[in-house]
Order: sequence, then C-alpha cells, then structure tokens
Amino acid sequence: MNRFAPCPLLACLLLALACGPMPDEGEHASRPVNDARLRAAAGEAQSWLTHGRDYAEQRYSPLTRIDAGNVARLGLAWSHDLETEHGVESTPLMVEGVLYVTGPWGVVHALDARTGERLWVYDPEVPGQFARSACCGVNNRGAAFFDGRVYVGVLDGRLVALDARSGEVAWEVQTTDPEKPYSITGAPRVVQGKVIIGNGGADLGVRGYVSAYDAATGALVWRTFTVPGNPADGFESEAMRAAAATWTGEWWRSGGGGTAWDAMAYDPDLDLLYVGTGNGSPYPRWLRSPDGGDNLYLASILALRPETGELVWHYQTTPAETWDYTATQHILLADLELDGAPRKVLMQAPKNGFFYLIDRETGEFLSATPFVEVTWASGFDETGRPIETDVDYRTERKFVKPSPLGAHNWQPMSYSPDTGLVYLPAKDMGSPFKVDAAWEYDPGTWNTGLDMSFFTEFGTDDGEGGEIRGFLLAWDPVSRRVAWKVDHVTGSNGGTLATAGNLVFQGTADGRFVAYRATDGQRLWESPAGTGVMAGPITYELDGTQYVAVAAGWGAAFALGAGPAARKAGVRGGGRVLVFALDADGEIPPPAQPPFGPVPEPTYSVEASAAEVERGTVLYHEYCSACHGVLAIGGGAAAPDLRYTDAAGHAAFDDVVRGGIKSARGMPSFADRLDAGEVRWIQAFVLERTAASAGRP
Repeated sequence: MNRFAPCPLLACLLLALACGPMPDEGEHASRPVNDARLRAAAGEAQSWLTHGRDYAEQRYSPLTRIDAGNVARLGLAWSHDLETEHGVESTPLMVEGVLYVTGPWGVVHALDARTGERLWVYDPEVPGQFARSACCGVNNRGAAFFDGRVYVGVLDGRLVALDARSGEVAWEVQTTDPEKPYSITGAPRVVQGKVIIGNGGADLGVRGYVSAYDAATGALVWRTFTVPGNPADGFESEAMRAAAATWTGEWWRSGGGGTAWDAMAYDPDLDLLYVGTGNGSPYPRWLRSPDGGDNLYLASILALRPETGELVWHYQTTPAETWDYTATQHILLADLELDGAPRKVLMQAPKNGFFYLIDRETGEFLSATPFVEVTWASGFDETGRPIETDVDYRTERKFVKPSPLGAHNWQPMSYSPDTGLVYLPAKDMGSPFKVDAAWEYDPGTWNTGLDMSFFTEFGTDDGEGGEIRGFLLAWDPVSRRVAWKVDHVTGSNGGTLATAGNLVFQGTADGRFVAYRATDGQRLWESPAGTGVMAGPITYELDGTQYVAVAAGWGAAFALGAGPAARKAGVRGGGRVLVFALDADGEIPPPAQPPFGPVPEPTYSVEASAAEVERGTVLYHEYCSACHGVLAIGGGAAAPDLRYTDAAGHAAFDDVVRGGIKSARGMPSFADRLDAGEVRWIQAFVLERTAASAGRP
C-alpha cells in the first residue's frame, strides 16, 4: 500500500546526504543515544528521548521559557499533515533536532523539529484486511530511539528497526504468530540495549506475553508470558506454574488474555521493568475459569528483571478480571513522602476506576482510591484486595461502572514534582453486562463472551448510567483526592504534559489544545486543532526556543464505537502534527473533513421482516459497531457513519462487507463470518436507523 508520495529529501539523504546534514540539537548532536543517556534523560530538558520523556514516565518537563505568565503568546510554529483519517495516538520523540512521529498502522514520519519539513517516511504496508485483528482501531502510540535507530511496533506484529537518518530498514522480526489475531499498537521501550515490546488481541482470544529483542541484531533475548498455557505442555517458568494454580477448566483453548499492549516503566536503580497486563479472554471469569480462581496474571502490574524477563513481584488490580478492566494504562514512577516517610512508589489509574499507589521496590499495596464513580467494588481490604459488590451477570443483566472503555484508558497522565499532582484524563461511563450463554471460542472474531444485544445502549446519555462525562483531574496522590477538575464535553480527551512553567497541556475530544495553570486549573490559552486530540503532548527546546508539539487526529475505540457519546465531540478525523512556540503566527490548517450535516432520508431499500431487522441489529453490534458506532451512529472517526451511505453505496453493500473491495482502506472482508442474507439483515437495520435519524418513522 503506497500511502505516501515519495519525499525528495529522502533521495538526497540516501545519496550521501547530498542535501546537507540532518538537523541537530547543538551540544547533544555528537552524543549517541545509548543506555547511559537514556538513564539520564530526566536531566536532558531540551530533548524527548523516550516515550514518557524519561524511564519514570512522568511526562514532566523542566523547561521554563513558556510559563503561566506568557503562555497566552503561543502561536502555531508549523504543522504537518500525517495523511490519514484514522485516529492518532502517538507521543513524538525529539532527538538531535528531528521529531519522530508514528501514525496508524505503524507508519513513521521523521520531521525537522524546527520547520516541520519531512525528512523521510516509512510505511510498513500492512494489508488493510489486518484491521480485523485490531480490536480498537489501527492505532500506534509511538516509537523508541537507541544508537542511531528508530524502533516501531507495527500493527501486524512486526518489530522494525529503522536507520534514524534515512528511514531504511535495518532489521525486522515477527514478534507474534501471524495465524492468530495478535496486534501491536503500543510504543516499544529500550532498556539495557534491549527493545521491549508487548502486543494486543485478548478481545479476540490470544495468550499475552512481553518480549525483549537485541537492539543491534533483532535477536530474541527473552519472552515472558503473562498467563499460563496448557499445563500438559509444561510451564515456561515457575511464575507460570504458580499462575496455573489460579485457573480452572481449559482456559488455554481461548488464549486466556492478559496481553501487555501499552504501559511500561523502568527504575534503573532497582533494575526493575514494570509492565501492565490486560483483560481476560473471554471477559466473564465463569466462562474461562469455571471453578473460580484469581486468574494470574490478568489485570496486573508485573515487575521484571530486564536482563532475563524474570518475574520479581506482581500486584493484581482486578483479581479474576471480568469487565475488561485492563491494567495496561500509564505506569508512572515517583518518590513521595507518605506518613512522614519517603517511599519509592508506582502510580497507576487503570480502567477499573481506582488510583493505585504501590511500593515499586516490593510490590506492597499502599492505597487504592476511586477517582470516578465505581460500582464493581466498594473498596479494598488491608491486603490490597478489592471488595466486590454484587455484579454477577451470569443470569441477569447488570449495569456496571466503569465501562470496558475504562475510567482512564491509554491516554497518558503526567506528574509534576513542583505541585505534587498527577494530571489525569478521566471519564465517567458505565456499561451493561450479561454473559452470552451460547458462547463458544470462535477463532478469528471477537471472543468477549458477552451478550452484545445489550450494547445498543452503550454510549447514550439517556441510558441507565446517565450522562457520559469526561474531565481532566488534578489528583493529589498523597492526600488521595481531587485538587481541581476541568469538565469536557465527552470522554476520550487527550493525554497530558506538565512543565516547570506551572503549566499543564491537554488536547480535547472537541478539537482544542489547551494550557492550564498547573496549580489551580485556570485555563490560560487554547488553540483549535481541527480534529479531536487524544495523544500526549511533548515539549522541547532548540536554539533557545521552546516548542510544544502534539499529534492530533480523532479515532480509536471511543471515537469509533461509542456512538452518541463520541458524536458529541463534533469533530472528524484527519491526522496532523501541530507545533507551537511563543509569538509564532502560523495558521491552523482547516479540518480535513467537513462537519456532519443532517442525515438524509434513505433512497434505497431492502426486503427484510421485523425479525430479520432484529437479527440484523444483533449482528451489526457484534461485527460492525466497534468501528461504525452503536445504533449506527458514527463518532466522526475513520470508519464512516453508515447512515450517510447513498444509493450507490448501498448497492455495493455486500461487495464491501463480504467482497472486501475497500480492504485497502482498512474495511476488511467478513465473507468468512457472514452470508449474503445476514449482510442484508444488517443493511436493513442500517436503513431503519437512517430513516429514524432523518425523522421518518
């Protein structure tokens, strides 16, 4: 798939850099990004060398040229079109004057950090059909940099090393079994010369693991599984043997889950690598482990030795995880004073709605406090185990908060040692749950084990859970309370950046990029972004100028699937990089797509009985709603709102759904899942929804 036009500068670079040297950042230009430099990244204010700026993943910058007193003077320095309609989740890196930004599928853009000029672009050319193996969009959250190379995880499970000057592939390895629905959307980290990468796919039915590859050669150094496999095949480690005692039945047939698809952090002093693990496969514990058990190491924080992958300690945030409450959300390390004594802590606010403090040396539970409304648990006992409420949804439908989209998802939070506050993008949203009594493991499709017919209410403000809210929380981890809060129009707002200028930056779902005073949340500046902003911003300094950069582009799970709640954002997709500086006067590019107009009355019809439309409703929410929105209400992301499909589009409906004529654009074929009659029932449901939205009964 050739998504990008050739870059003239790339040809120059490949001809002995005939167009001149790459940009640099002055005093650091001759210093390699090696293990020592990554360990010291927190003290290198001008750069952004690794995903969270430093190994502690604090996303705090000590730069002060932009501060609360002058931030109102920010203007656009430059922008760059990422040439995609899919959601953009990337945290850029800034190394030696070059900004490295990843886009959907695992595309990498190298840009001059001063001007935005494209230096090179790498497209891994993932087949569009592979979108079916990505639960929540074809997203990518960033790259890693080490010893002159850029490392990126590609959606189809490859790990690729690129020459940082040319974009040429140095090596690539397939980190997953291509016959199984694994994917990679997370950013790699480099620790002790090893590239650490996890994967996703638990919603479709796989077994999770995290791997380390030699940064120079791509050779596999170690692999640590997160849940046990079939005991008859033996155990890879004593940790897997211990975990197997917490499972029952034949869980391995559906993979078990526990994929490590995002969060990592590293403490060089303790020599511990922290990895968050994901949900069970299927979701309901009663289906995958029928006789009980905690199902280690689902929804857990694992402390590993980066040299070997050996498990040192673990803490499970949600024992016997059964609501898609992953613990793959941002892991942040800090030293705090608790009860009059200094503690080395790990902080996490995972999907389940509790903010955790864990001793990062021992794994000791310190505290867990709800930061949104939580109904699945009433609190924690002294051992750090949650006290569950009556949320058994085996025989009857239960409405539970948070929803599978989480009280906090992948959007990174930040921590300011100046204020002692964590800046957390949160949302208040619940979901109905009921076991699908007829569920059987079915490779190649969703394996949640949930009755999807109830998800017609998902994302609606008038449902059982009331209004769906999103907000920016300034959380005090010591006093365990909200210091201040900013309300947003809906969920899935951007990650945050804290700076020594007493500032917090965050993008919003409704298309703004905003600076707040870190101490009290006062809004000091904002700029339109032309699309929703979900990713985490960064800041860097070159030639005495401080820049603030953010990768924008509406998409991913909430924007694709949350229907009415996502539509409230009022934006559409269109990836771009926006870079701001004091007194810059560039113009924000207009939105890549026009706003939605009224839903037109349908001019096409299909024959379908009421019973067939009802069946089409269930099939739509099983196969289509994750991308096209509940109730066929598109959220403005890359997948179109099907209610706007014209007569020609409806005439080709089966060619698209089963024929795969749009697979190159990420709309895969479902010929192996749906027959012509079932596609017609889905189409009838879409047409019914179109008529209802247009005001015709």
